[in-house]
Amino acid sequence: MLYKIYETQRSLMEPFSDLAHSASKVYGNPLSLLGQNPFAQRISAGYDLMHRLGKDYEKPEFGLRTVDVDGVIVAIHERTELDKPFCELRRFKRFTDDQATLSKLKNQPAVLIVAPLSGHYATLLRDTVKTMLKDHKVYITDWKNARLIPLAEGEFHLDDYVNYVQEFIRHLQGIYGSCHVVSVCQPTVPVLAAVSLMASRGELTPLSMTMMGGPIDARKSPTAVNNLAMNKSFEWFENNVIYRVPTNFAGAGRRVYPGFLQHTGFVAMNPSNHAKSHYDYFKDLIKGDDASTEAHRKFYDEYNAVLDMDADYYLETIRVVFQEFSLLKGTWDIKGVDGKIERVRPQDITTTALFSVEGELDDISGSGQTEAVHGICSGVPKSEQKHLEVEGAGHFGIFSGRRWRDMVYPAVKAFILSHQAATEAAPAARAQTKPVPEVIATAKPRPLAPKIKLDNSAKIEKKPAPAPVKHKVVATKNVAAKPLRKK
Repeated sequence: MLYKIYETQRSLMEPFSDLAHSASKVYGNPLSLLGQNPFAQRISAGYDLMHRLGKDYEKPEFGLRTVDVDGVIVAIHERTELDKPFCELRRFKRFTDDQATLSKLKNQPAVLIVAPLSGHYATLLRDTVKTMLKDHKVYITDWKNARLIPLAEGEFHLDDYVNYVQEFIRHLQGIYGSCHVVSVCQPTVPVLAAVSLMASRGELTPLSMTMMGGPIDARKSPTAVNNLAMNKSFEWFENNVIYRVPTNFAGAGRRVYPGFLQHTGFVAMNPSNHAKSHYDYFKDLIKGDDASTEAHRKFYDEYNAVLDMDADYYLETIRVVFQEFSLLKGTWDIKGVDGKIERVRPQDITTTALFSVEGELDDISGSGQTEAVHGICSGVPKSEQKHLEVEGAGHFGIFSGRRWRDMVYPAVKAFILSHQAATEAAPAARAQTKPVPEVIATAKPRPLAPKIKLDNSAKIEKKPAPAPVKHKVVATKNVAAKPLRKK
């Protein structure tokens, strides 16, 4: 019922929002009669703010057309690589006529960025993608809005999320022979599960995993988000935040955690900050500060665009990650696309290097939550593990903005490149089911994982790669070929 009430209210407000937008333009035009009013600028700013507070925000586009690669402008073609019922694997294909640049692009590592399915669209990682495109072949998981997915497509569970990630990893490995995985926030847990299952079966795993600001162990430094998930019962979430999609959408009847409720929660975390931001926007409009007003619009066009999550996936995430801590206790069982139940065993990962990143001021995934991944991945050599804490960075700062570009990305790039180079030096050794990885010193060693403060002068010391050894490659079973289960 709440979802229907919200949609009714939104439909009633839409024409008023459009009228406010038109009035803002009329009063803001100095050539119009109303624009001659001495208070026209203030009236226009007020109507503009009213429009933005009442409008419906659709899914933004990535809008990445070109990227600068060492001074050469490279064209970007965005396309759907794989289309699944609940997600698209999106690729950013790069094109150039410069032969030297083209050769460089072909030899760069392939990276799968797993975007969060936690309220916002994958476009929230636009800056992450844009920065990585300079030095990597980039793919990203673009999760679909559950209210637009017909019931005929079946349900979507946390197990299905893990199965999707495995299929995407195999797809990149089939094209390039190897790949790297970067997960941001929520997907750190299912990505770790996916790679663990592949390792337990003896499949080829990614060369490296970079985990950024995720709730691997939500018990450490719990934030307001963690406390809500841990202190409310499973039944409370099921009874208070789950609703059925109204009839005016393709997914009518599907049980979801609505996007508008998630957005309300986001704003409620820092209401004074958002109020101040909107007031500053109003003042910037009056002053005619186009740069500041455009920056505000870009941020809130992204921040206010939210999607519905399938209820089964959301509730299972609450239970597994924040209430039962199944990953940490070693009790998490996942149903594959073939119907087989498998236990998640992170300790089976041995050939995938591990890099964790945290923000010092992260108010969503607290200090130590992501670093906890090193303790449960005991099979990864300590020399292949690295941890980075970014001073002064909040949650968004570790994957977007100045700190991401100037502080985090150089460390991520160096980590990926070092393990890509090691693999290219010994391709046959990598083909083994459980090879012994090359040891590369990336930071000062300490028990568990080296925790460092950023130092741009840090250098990566490489040891000579072992001589290639011929091995017979054993084909693995493609368990992702079968469709998702449906009830």
